[in-house]
Amino acid sequence: MQPQARTQIETGTRTQIRTGPGTQPQTGTHRPGAVIFVLCLAGFMAMLDVFVVNVAFPAIGDSFHSASLADLSWVLNAYTIVYAALLVPAGRFADRHGRKRAFQVGLTVFTTASLACAAAPGLWWLVAARVVQAAGAAALTTASLGLLLTVLPADRRAGAVKIWATSSSVAAALGPVVGGAVVLVSWQCVFLLNLPVGVVALVAARRLVPDLHDPRAARATSVDAVAVVALTAAIAAAALGLVKGGDWGWQGPATLTAFAVAAVAAAVFAVRTKRHPAPVIDVALLRVPSFVWANVTVLLFCTAFSALFLSVVLWMQDGAGYSAIATGLAILPGPVSVPLFAALAQRLVRRISAGTVIALGNLVFAAGALLLAACASADVHYWPQVLPGWVLTGIGIGLALPTMMAAATAALPPERAGTGSAMVNTGRQLGYVLGVAVFVAIIGTLGAAKPGAAPHTAFQHGWWFVAGVAALSAVTGLGVSRRD
Repeated sequence: MQPQARTQIETGTRTQIRTGPGTQPQTGTHRPGAVIFVLCLAGFMAMLDVFVVNVAFPAIGDSFHSASLADLSWVLNAYTIVYAALLVPAGRFADRHGRKRAFQVGLTVFTTASLACAAAPGLWWLVAARVVQAAGAAALTTASLGLLLTVLPADRRAGAVKIWATSSSVAAALGPVVGGAVVLVSWQCVFLLNLPVGVVALVAARRLVPDLHDPRAARATSVDAVAVVALTAAIAAAALGLVKGGDWGWQGPATLTAFAVAAVAAAVFAVRTKRHPAPVIDVALLRVPSFVWANVTVLLFCTAFSALFLSVVLWMQDGAGYSAIATGLAILPGPVSVPLFAALAQRLVRRISAGTVIALGNLVFAAGALLLAACASADVHYWPQVLPGWVLTGIGIGLALPTMMAAATAALPPERAGTGSAMVNTGRQLGYVLGVAVFVAIIGTLGAAKPGAAPHTAFQHGWWFVAGVAALSAVTGLGVSRRD
């Protein structure tokens, strides 16, 4: 046998990994089902935190009653901004230094930062802890998806990616109920939930997940730190301008300065991406049409999804007067439908193109948002006004999201698995930032929180925005013509 940089020989359930010429092979137990479970468990934990914190959002506001809605939104936005900015660098770190190592480091940081969130004495301490938490989440997310794409046999990767993507939908189903129940004790307990899950995932990863290294990725040039800073500044400044524009005035100097900073930082990022030998965005991957279209579609879809999720939580608690636990139970039917229709989507892509399934899911999602807008009124009635539209959006998510993730990542080469999956998740998190920021801007501009205003009017505008973005995502989704 010719010496190879990395040779993987599978015999039964045992895997031998050669890390280079002249080295002794490492042998470890390779059980695909167990590996998928452990990696999805960590991704589930990171996404559960997002949905639980959304439900806890009003309770956090009650603790920091002097903070405005715009300031409170940074509990969500600080996490998603840093998460989005660090995903690609984290993917490069995983590719260079080992995905299992990156996964374990990310889990440790995320779990420890969760404890710091629970102990935060003030709003901005909480925001700072969320920043650290996001750094850990970026590492564990990219490493877990990268491991799925390299550790598993080729014929199991697409299915594993769909399971990985669907696990976030399960988190969406459990998050509101678990969060609503825990918030009855305190919002701090929301973050303490991560501790036992993180410890179990860390121990299981150490025992069950193989440690594969790719020397080709390890020899790559370090990622461009200037571009990372520029990307973070662009996202943060744009989000700041959107969130605070209603308070500062859309033509006020502070708002215009924020958008100017975002534009300059984005230009710096674009120039560095074009000239740096190891750009943050892997230019080679941008030549794969299905990958590009899937990423654009993920960005648009997640913008619509994050705006819708936060809006329904606030609508149920502020508009209908529901408690946190009642809100969690009210939200449950939508996410519960997601894994059911994700399974249907997996069957459909065997008969029709992935792009068609994605477009169909986005159109159903848009129809749900339009139904919510059409039924909204000053007097909120859950069963006829909220539930039908909310379930429709869940069906749309199940059809669209797992299919988008699989279409974007299934064909990635092994040496770019971490970086490519990071780019997909960067688009996903950018969408979450934009969705929350635009929704807060809409209800802030229309004065939904002011005495005497008509809250349902502002929410209707928000849901029209959601429907429009989802419809646009259906159009871009048609570009994903590849079958999985």
